[in-house]
Amino acid sequence: MNKRSVKRRPVKATRAPAVRKAATQRRVAAKPEPSSNTVQIATIAVPQLPVRSPVLRAHKFRVGQTVLYTSSPITRPGASGTYIVVKLLPSDGDDYQYRIKNPGEAFERVAKESQLELER
Repeated sequence: MNKRSVKRRPVKATRAPAVRKAATQRRVAAKPEPSSNTVQIATIAVPQLPVRSPVLRAHKFRVGQTVLYTSSPITRPGASGTYIVVKLLPSDGDDYQYRIKNPGEAFERVAKESQLELER
């Protein structure tokens, strides 16, 4: 190879050793004393308003109870009948929800509390 065809990398500049500065003492400014120009704000006590706790309702039916399920005519009118409550579910707005199962079906349904009645 020819010396002219080989590109040379520029030589890195060497760092000069870091020179530590002598430790300097810092002066902490003392808190200014209150003068006649400062304004002090008074604290105001505000009476605490009573907090209304929401009324906690409990589920109407328990796991293992037999209930009558009445489905709406829009969803499945033939699904109405006797079901067993399998699981309690959280509320969906106004109504609590339940997981129910009919012994003649292989699957479970989710029903609102308003769709269920206690079997007599």
